[in-house]
Amino acid sequence: MTIEQEVTAPPPAKLSINQVSKTFRTKRGIVHALDQASLQVAEGEFVCLVGPSGCGKSTLLNLIAGLEQPDEGTISADGVTVRQPGRERMMMFQESALFPWLDALGNVLFGLRLKPGLSKGERLEVARYYLKLVGLEKFQHANLHELSGGMRQRVALGRALAPNPRMLLMDEPFAALDALTREQLYGDLQRIWEQRKVTIVFVTHNVREAACLGDRVVLFSPHPGRIREEFKINLPRPRDINSVALAGYATRIRSALKAHMQDAEVAG
Repeated sequence: MTIEQEVTAPPPAKLSINQVSKTFRTKRGIVHALDQASLQVAEGEFVCLVGPSGCGKSTLLNLIAGLEQPDEGTISADGVTVRQPGRERMMMFQESALFPWLDALGNVLFGLRLKPGLSKGERLEVARYYLKLVGLEKFQHANLHELSGGMRQRVALGRALAPNPRMLLMDEPFAALDALTREQLYGDLQRIWEQRKVTIVFVTHNVREAACLGDRVVLFSPHPGRIREEFKINLPRPRDINSVALAGYATRIRSALKAHMQDAEVAG
């Protein structure tokens, strides 16, 4: 396989979630994290999951990743039931989860361990390609303590993209960053998504962030975690999180979320 083939984006995955439920046993009793969730995600779509803590959105992301199994229902990617983690579905977390003893290049190279059939030289070339893609080609030998929080998340993004997944699962990856850094990363992620067209499922508490990034925003409410409503974001890209049009979408989504939260409290 040539490097050109290796870094060419594969066909994006489509995702099917059907009547999925998940409960956990805790010291305080049984927690109904997710109840009868159904969602279809098209190939190459960018979908944002929004809701308060305890609404099941991160649980659903873990189920899609294959880190957990549903108690009821099915999850399939391209018609294949998800039963375990795989390099077709890479995950990115709020904390970068990088290895502090490796430099930026070493961390991206580590992600390539999931890719069989590459020589040492090919892995190095692919890793450098993805560091350039996330804007860190000049920092490949930087130690992690020399990088800002935003730069570390870029390294984590490069590591997640390096195995060339068909789906990227992102669990509040920008939540711990300052506002200016987040805004820059919003632009970078939109650029990379437009270039790679990987299917993205993105979890966030931030309604405006969801409207900025997503083709579609899916609202959850807690106790138990349920999907309540969806919003299609019909705005051209790249999107500015401070734009008036985007603020209008965010206001409508926030109002709907508040109403669903009140309904859940009354029902509970």
